[in-house]
Formats: sequence, C-alpha cells, structure tokens
Amino acid sequence: MRVLLVGAGGVGTAATRIAARRDFLGHMVVADYDLARAEAAVAALGGRGDRFSALRLDASDQEAVRRALAEHDCDVLLNATDPRFVMPLFRAALEAGTHYLDMAMSLSAPHPDRPYEECGVKLGDEQFELAGRWEESGRLALVGMGVEPGLSDVFARYAADELFDEIEEIGIRDGANLTVEGYDFAPSFSIWTTIEECLNPPVVYERERGWFTTAPFSEPEVFDFPEGIGPVECVNVEHEEVLLVPRWVDARRVTFKYGLGDDFIAKLKTLHELGLDSTAAVTVPGADGPVRVSPRDVVAACLPDPATLGERMTGKTCAGTWVKGTKDGAPRETYLYHVVDNQWSMKEYGSQAVVWQTAVNPVVALELLATGAWTGRGVLGPEALPARPFLDLLTAYGSPWGQREDV
Repeated sequence: MRVLLVGAGGVGTAATRIAARRDFLGHMVVADYDLARAEAAVAALGGRGDRFSALRLDASDQEAVRRALAEHDCDVLLNATDPRFVMPLFRAALEAGTHYLDMAMSLSAPHPDRPYEECGVKLGDEQFELAGRWEESGRLALVGMGVEPGLSDVFARYAADELFDEIEEIGIRDGANLTVEGYDFAPSFSIWTTIEECLNPPVVYERERGWFTTAPFSEPEVFDFPEGIGPVECVNVEHEEVLLVPRWVDARRVTFKYGLGDDFIAKLKTLHELGLDSTAAVTVPGADGPVRVSPRDVVAACLPDPATLGERMTGKTCAGTWVKGTKDGAPRETYLYHVVDNQWSMKEYGSQAVVWQTAVNPVVALELLATGAWTGRGVLGPEALPARPFLDLLTAYGSPWGQREDV
C-alpha cells in the first residue's frame, strides 16, 4: 500500500512512527505545508525511514493534492490536518480515484435562528452529499477514523453485534488525568479543533426526534473512568460519533460527553466572550502595515504545540463507549475503553498520549484495508465495518482495549 499522509503535526508524526513498524506499508509520502516539519518526521524514523519521503504540499490546494496522489502512485490519502482542510483533501482523493481516510469530518454550521434546538449544517454533511459519487467510483472514503471518532465507533459496532440484543443508549465518554508541568493552560490536542468541538452547539440523537442541538456544556454528569483516572465531570460537546453511529447502529439515544473540568470550560467561555474563538479574519497592525488574521489562529499560535508537551506531561487518557440496553432479556451496561499512559507512549514511540492514541487507529484501519480484512465503497463510518478484526489488530499493535461491566 502506498499512502499520501497530509499533515506532519503531532498526530501525523505519531502515525509515521506507528506505521514504520508494520509490514503492510509499501511507501508513505509525508506531506505538509512546512517542508521542514515533514522532513523532520521522516528523519526521526532513523533506520525505519526507508519507506518514507517528505513533500511540501498545501492541503487547501485541491489540484496540487490530486497531482501528488497521481505522481506518487498512491492508493489512499490519509488526512491528518485540522477540519478546515477536509473538503479539498476529500475531493482531491475522489478526483484522483484513490481511497480516503480522515480522523475528523467536514465542518458544521449552526442553525441561523435556533442554534441550541435545531441542527444547521451537521458535521459530515458535505461529505455525505458526495456519497453517490464515491460509490460510483468504487472507492472508499472512511470518515472519522481516529480515536474519537473512530475507535469509539468500532466499540459501538462491537456492542451491537456481540454484547446487546437491544440498545437504549450509546454514550461516548472521554476523560483523562493528564497534567502538564510548567503551564497553566496547555491543551493536549489542537486548540483549533478543541474550540470547534466545545463551543459549537452539541448534537444529540434520539430515535423519536432525530438529531437536535443543546447549549454548550449541557447535561453535566460525573463519569468514573477506569485504570486509576477516576471520576471526571463530563458535558455534551459536538462530535462526529453522534452523527455517524445512528446511521449504522440501532440505538434509542446517542450522546458524546467530554471530561473538560471547570477551569478548562471557564477558559473556553472567556475566549468566546472575547471573540477569540472566531475564525473570521480581523485587521491588526503589523510591522509592515495592517495584516489580516484569524483570532483563533492567534490563540493557537500563543499556546504550546501539543506535540511538544510529552516530556512535561504525566497521567493517562481514556477514550470509550458506554452502552446501556438488554441482553437475553436482562438489563446491561458496559463501558468499552482504550487507555494510554503518557509515560508508555513517550518511552515506546516518543509521542504524547493523546496524539498517539489518535494516530494508532487510522494506521490499524490502513492495515485492514491493505490486507482486505476491511472492504467497502462510498462514504462510510467505522461502525459500517466489522469490529472484531479491528479490535484484534489493535491488541496486536501492543495497545489492548478493555471492557467494564457496570450492571
């Protein structure tokens, strides 16, 4: 398999380190707008880097991406950029006749009049609008294949197929006890994406109502996370699983709740109140005259790169899917989860826990596609494909998943 990886940030770099240890990969072109960053990702592989090369590429330039896929004879495009670049990369893969895989879906837009009650443009809507063309092409666009979304969706499929007869609710629950020495505020993942998820109206799915929205940080609950993380308050945020799971898994209700904490929520609210979460460019003075810049990009530039935080970080991160329903006529609740200890991921791969946990899942998916264990055409989420091959291979990668019975 020949792969064009677009994005050599924390997640993209972690993906190269994981893929370099696997035999399925023929060659990976590591592309980034910053050539030095792509070259650094390849150089860091040392003796394992003979199947990798670096390329400067603008993810917003659809035609340039299409040409790169053709010139390097790639079978699949792996998108490791932030969601702003989903659609040009998605369309480039379609035009090039390759497969496509991402970890976040096309952006949403709130309802113009009732943002906290009704959906406007939903996450992934732009991609699903092109599902017919992907089916006609015979190619697969596997969307939302990170950890959340991604592994969380695989857990939902596994629960439906093997653990439950009827499902009342599927709730993705994400929590951690990570701390970063020396910083009062240092998000462990892209602040651009974090703002997008946490300040947009959260989406909830109910069978009787379909998809609808609530106010940010709604329905707080304390969820007890495994492996020593413990109780964390979680709140509703916008996330792809709520838009993906109901398409293929029958459940009465689907939610996504993120363990943010009061301090983190307060800082996000302050950014919103000051307008610093906006993506619309504003004019600011510069040494060479006025410049146009997005406030959200300024916030990102002022914060440390999450990929560089590993040496200062301690603790664990947990991604998982809580499922409530019945099996053989009896009530059942279970939590399927994946925990990564930052000390382990730094020692083993040199990548901090959150980015490593995100990166391992698309690499597992690429291997399943390369071996034919996963096949498909059109625009599909992870829950559209069989769960057991994925979970078995994830364990073989040295990162096992867990299951806790709550009832």
